[in-house]
Amino acid sequence: MHTTLTHANDRTSCDFLIIGSGIAGLYAALEAVHYGRVLLVTKQRADECNTRYAQGGIACVTADGDSFEAHVADTLAAGAGLCRPEVVRQIVSAGPARIQDLVAMGIHFTTRGEMAEAGEVTPDASAFDLGREGGHSQRRVLHSGDITGQEVVRVLLEKCRADARIEIWENQIAVDLITTRHVNWQRENWCLGAYVLDPATNRIRTIVSGCTILATGGAGKVYLYTSNPDVATGDGIAMAYRASAEISNMEFFQFHPTILYHPRAKSFLISEAVRGEGAVLKVRRGGDYAEFMQEYHPLKSLAPRDIVARAIDNELKRGGQPCAYLDIRHHSEEFLRRRFPNIFAQCLEFGINMAQDLVPVVPAAHYCCGGVRTDINGCTTVRNLYAVGETACTGLHGANRLASNSLLEALVLAHNAVAHAVARRQEVPPVALDAIPDWHSGEARNSDELIVITHNWEELRRFMWDYVGIVRTNKRLERAKARARLLRHEIEKYYWDFTVTPDLIELRNLASVAEMIIDCAMARKESRGLHFNSDYPVHSEPPGKDTVLRRPVQVAIWTE
Repeated sequence: MHTTLTHANDRTSCDFLIIGSGIAGLYAALEAVHYGRVLLVTKQRADECNTRYAQGGIACVTADGDSFEAHVADTLAAGAGLCRPEVVRQIVSAGPARIQDLVAMGIHFTTRGEMAEAGEVTPDASAFDLGREGGHSQRRVLHSGDITGQEVVRVLLEKCRADARIEIWENQIAVDLITTRHVNWQRENWCLGAYVLDPATNRIRTIVSGCTILATGGAGKVYLYTSNPDVATGDGIAMAYRASAEISNMEFFQFHPTILYHPRAKSFLISEAVRGEGAVLKVRRGGDYAEFMQEYHPLKSLAPRDIVARAIDNELKRGGQPCAYLDIRHHSEEFLRRRFPNIFAQCLEFGINMAQDLVPVVPAAHYCCGGVRTDINGCTTVRNLYAVGETACTGLHGANRLASNSLLEALVLAHNAVAHAVARRQEVPPVALDAIPDWHSGEARNSDELIVITHNWEELRRFMWDYVGIVRTNKRLERAKARARLLRHEIEKYYWDFTVTPDLIELRNLASVAEMIIDCAMARKESRGLHFNSDYPVHSEPPGKDTVLRRPVQVAIWTE
């Protein structure tokens, strides 16, 4: 590995290149800094990431009465026969050590004493106040009020900024990974770094790294309605696919059941923890509001997310209603303000008092359970390339993610990836690093038809929502595939004809991810977990198999 972070013209060398600044990327940077120089690249502000919007918390066994076995069993049950049991056990059992790391860094998790009613004597007041969410048999979700992700990002980013050995490039977007294919090496494929666009100067820099870690988050913006921020465009998954890494299980896209339904609320999530505190789902029936989840699952409103999302979707279509409702009016306003300060305040801003009013909600795209296929160490099928967090498909989530397991996975995989890379740091790629070509734009020119990008973006997200959403059919998937193929070909031609811009990079990545989702969905001839196809029965034993995409190796050589 390299020993310094060096810059020369538009070329930079580092020990660790980390792309993405959510919990996985920031934690990996803080782990890696003990072993070399770290460059962290993020395409907007470093605090703008999916993690920041995570309200619920981190699922981890920390209390008496809970056990690793119970957490594993809950995860396997939610995963509908597609989890890798050995991966589930390793991640669950590694959780407490990673939580202790966060606490040692200064991240505060809400305690029982903080949640006690005024004047109440609380035994073990310093113990964690644990929440319960859908699919969990125990209270095991650590949280910082209802802004857990925001607190985690704040502390980790502060620590990264305070360490001079970590260089953070904000507002820089990765264009593509650099592999040995770029130097015409036809044997084992190695990752050598990445090309990164600086939009302010319109220059594309060459980053050569000893180890590259993708922590770019998910791809919720591939759908018209999503809880994700605008940065969630599947960049890492698309870049890894173009680098010939294996991609797996993209058909399993989780739709969160409860996004606030209000014309002025942009994708605001009502945490599953609200249902964990007793909120029930209702719809209009006759002249009143009635519960309905008892008709779909024994756990009622605390059923796994795929079941709840499909139930709401069915009820809304059957009744011709625009939304369902959460009812948590049995709790006092004092309790709700204390337990859910951010959610309560946001709802109040839109004229909804959770202690007095029903909260209107609808499902929206939330979490990508598939991604770059990795092992427990984040290793992909490309040497020296790691994927962690939502970008990766480790086998923890299977066909459906158990609530609040995602931040746990991100921590464990980030830790493991750095440890694995350090153990292999004496291995060197089979090519001279100075042979890596810089980016060459060829005959590309500035576009005078930027409206094309906007139109393609809107068309893509609309047909993905209509045809590849919560409920699918073979006919809808065929229509989506035909549109996606044409759209991707148009975008690829545009990409090579015109100067690269951030919007064009994101559109290209989204189109690629959309086609991956469709291809995986068409390959699965059953309904399982988050993939519900009306033309096939719900899965039965034996357990299903993963869907795997392998892009044919293509050589791309930049020449002057």
